[in-house]
Amino acid sequence: MGRLEGKVAIVTGAARGIGASIATKLHQEGADVVVTDILEEEVHASAKAISKECLSFKHDVSRKEDWETICKQVKEKKNKIDILVNNAGRLLFQTLLETEEEDFRKVHEVNVLGTFLGMQIIGKEMVSSKNGSIINICSSSGIEGSNGLLAYTGSKFAIRGMSKVAALELGPLGVRVNSVYPAGMNTIMGNPLSLPKEEVDLGFKQFPAQRIGNPEEVANAVVFLASDESSYCMGTELSVDGGMTSGRYYFNAPGAPEV
Repeated sequence: MGRLEGKVAIVTGAARGIGASIATKLHQEGADVVVTDILEEEVHASAKAISKECLSFKHDVSRKEDWETICKQVKEKKNKIDILVNNAGRLLFQTLLETEEEDFRKVHEVNVLGTFLGMQIIGKEMVSSKNGSIINICSSSGIEGSNGLLAYTGSKFAIRGMSKVAALELGPLGVRVNSVYPAGMNTIMGNPLSLPKEEVDLGFKQFPAQRIGNPEEVANAVVFLASDESSYCMGTELSVDGGMTSGRYYFNAPGAPEV
């Protein structure tokens, strides 16, 4: 039996990248997976690639009506919801002085409002059964600042804080809330130019892992937090960043990698 046998999971932003990897891994571990994304054709294709039983929905996470519809339909078809992975996200490479108000708003509507709505609406369903695991996909940018990522960094710090508060409020009601903090991942979002991995890895030489991450490595962390193995984890911040937020090499100390 898989580690998630008998559980029903919803994964947002699962048309590709980290979300698709998470959904695939959850299915491999026995979960009955439901995938959602704003990219309708791609999320349906992602579902088919996972299994013929995998449900998929077009989903704007910033719309309360979409969340309510999906919650209702999943409950009707699957009878319960055990796991929610709030993965849908929007990235914006702009500095403080460059960022337009509308662009800032769009990032926060997806990343912050979307996470809030997911925790609230699906969380209510989980509370009613006194069981559930919510995993919010944050970012290393929710731990440290990165120039040129003002709106994105602000949104990820918000998710970090909301995850802590939700863990406090929902924990006594039987629902665990935790968060995962990936660094750069070799996905469309993390490597938009589809550069060769060897070339991308050069930008990570200041950090312990010396390479860009693979989305499957984030998926492995999510499986742990979704499973009963993490039953005592509440408000946990799990970094999957190759040591990026631990620090960086500023000079070539004896035995240290070249910078």
